[in-house]
Amino acid sequence: MTVRPLLAEQNTKYGPHKLSSLDFDLPPELEADAPPEARGFERDEVRLMVSYRSDDRVVHSRFRDLGDFLEAGDVLVINTSGTMNAAISAERELDSTALELHLSTRLPANLWVVELRCLTDTATEPFLNATVGETLRLAGGATATLHAPYPSGSVRSGGTRLWISTLDLPEPMDEYLERHGSQIRYGYVRDSWPTSYYQTVYATEKGSAEMPSAGRAFTTELITRLVAQGVQIAPLILHTGVASLEEDEPPYEEFFRVPPETARLVNAAHATGQRVVAVGTTVVRALETVTDPDATTHPGEGWTGLLITPARGIRAVDAMLTGLHEPRSTHLAMLEALAEREPATRAPDRPPALAGREHLEVAYAEALSEGYLWHEFGDLHLILP
Repeated sequence: MTVRPLLAEQNTKYGPHKLSSLDFDLPPELEADAPPEARGFERDEVRLMVSYRSDDRVVHSRFRDLGDFLEAGDVLVINTSGTMNAAISAERELDSTALELHLSTRLPANLWVVELRCLTDTATEPFLNATVGETLRLAGGATATLHAPYPSGSVRSGGTRLWISTLDLPEPMDEYLERHGSQIRYGYVRDSWPTSYYQTVYATEKGSAEMPSAGRAFTTELITRLVAQGVQIAPLILHTGVASLEEDEPPYEEFFRVPPETARLVNAAHATGQRVVAVGTTVVRALETVTDPDATTHPGEGWTGLLITPARGIRAVDAMLTGLHEPRSTHLAMLEALAEREPATRAPDRPPALAGREHLEVAYAEALSEGYLWHEFGDLHLILP
């Protein structure tokens, strides 16, 4: 595959931004530090960048106009996982160090993957000095016991970031987190916001450590308009773990559930030449886990550790709505895989898709130049065939 030379530099009103192998400079002013509601906008008034991978065309719009870019018969697949209050105050029994424990993923046998963070002036940063077998005192009289480092990319030269643990709680998990937990918040979000700001309007089952944020901008009114337009909505569940991958780690195992009706709608769309549009990388990961090499999608549930790259490819999805991702993240590899996918119903006179990375370079250069906002409270990117 021939790829044109990578963009060397984008000179914009925000200054020069290097974009090399999708390793670009993200200036602080483009990090959304508050929900759009706090900036005077409704949820669906965030910006929407639409990029067409067949010809590198980029269109700038608002999210509430999403229906202008979708067609009757499109299947919009959403992740209805709700966001937990996954951050809990903690203290080491060994030396009384004050920490914050982040729940990431519930495993079988009532085990949890957790992350320890130490407190800073702005938010938290990884705490890497915990030891096997130690106990942490948690808020409300609960405790957590660390059993072993979590094996997927968690052991570093400087210590262990993720742990397999058990929790001893004085009440059921949901009640405990409602009473003693809070939302996970990173340094670019300066203030605390109500739990409702971290939920999508269609969440049905809490289980995500961090919000599946590609769907945050939807409102009930927008969904109603899309359904009236003939767009089909298909739900699934993928409970997201912590996403703070400080050293480009691969994604962790996460629980998913693809219902039979969602699998049926995806297969029917492909059979009739309609588009399957994933709302977020979590949806892609869940669908690809249960999709055969012949592009047949099955219902299923369990834990997925699937890493989607251009070499692996994408089978179940034709388009994706997603946020703007940080430099070098594994999510960008997934987007590159999608950008390389040929449209299933490409017209004879339409050129083949351009190289995936090449398309992302064009789109991300546009996003930087136009001042789009990153992270869970930021703007969105719709990648179409």
